[in-house]
Amino acid sequence: MPGKKRYLVTGGAGFIGSHLTERLLAEGARVTVVDDLSTGRLENLASAAKDPRLDVHISSVSGCVELPRIVREVDGVYHLAAAVGVRMAVERPLRTIRTNLDETEAVIELASARRIPVLLASSSEVYGKSRRLAFGEEDDLLIGPPHFSRWSYACSKLMDEFMALACHKEQGLPVVIARLFNVVGPRQGGEYGMVLPRFIQAAREGKPLRVYGDGRQTRCFCYVDDTVEALIRLMRLPAAAGEVFNVGGTEEITIRALAERVIRLLESRSEIELVPYEEAYPPGFEDMRRRRPSVEKLRKFVGFAPSTPIDKIIRLTAGLD
Repeated sequence: MPGKKRYLVTGGAGFIGSHLTERLLAEGARVTVVDDLSTGRLENLASAAKDPRLDVHISSVSGCVELPRIVREVDGVYHLAAAVGVRMAVERPLRTIRTNLDETEAVIELASARRIPVLLASSSEVYGKSRRLAFGEEDDLLIGPPHFSRWSYACSKLMDEFMALACHKEQGLPVVIARLFNVVGPRQGGEYGMVLPRFIQAAREGKPLRVYGDGRQTRCFCYVDDTVEALIRLMRLPAAAGEVFNVGGTEEITIRALAERVIRLLESRSEIELVPYEEAYPPGFEDMRRRRPSVEKLRKFVGFAPSTPIDKIIRLTAGLD
């Protein structure tokens, strides 16, 4: 248990970060959040706002003047601050690259100086266009060409990983990397292209659920509480330092089937509308047909892997359970 330990959570007012912050506080830790609110919201921390063990700094990570002091005083850093969503990468690739690289460099440099443990949240996007049935942490990565700007996100997150592991090798930084796969749950918005909250909102309003492409592309979804559990266990495990772990669910579902289940579970009268990619995204978008993680390494190291079934995830995200 964290006990009286203190943690820095960058991006702590975001969707995942706020759930992680609540969990750490519930276990007795002190938490400092640094978030510029570019995609996070203070409302996400409403239930924890009055807790005296929570300290919130509204700032970018790289622009936080208090960051050197904060890092000196914490027992570990959960680095979740990053550009959010494929739509952001397609529409604003320069911001995506700078946000991911600059913020990570700021954290890694300070933590390396004192060998403060860091958990770096990476992304399944780094696997790129791999066609393997299940992605493993040691697999080769297949990134698309640079004129497709969606790959700016994948490459910048991959450079974050290289930077972190280089600091582990050369400076002894105790860092663990978690590649997150389609985390969903309460507080997640659909404004950056996240599919499940977008479907739920449309179903509630009786509007068409817009499915991009032919809808036969498959994804695996991970409930946010499962993700938080994995992140906390990885941070606590010294043997995880220097390692990369997939964190995600393994129940595969087509996007069209996901839309159908949302309509059924919410008892909605909405219909499904297929939308060509060229109408949904500006030039520079490229999609993958499937993306399924292998989580055997995570299970082996920490004795846990996400397992909440998709129907339960939908109900929890929609506030039905």
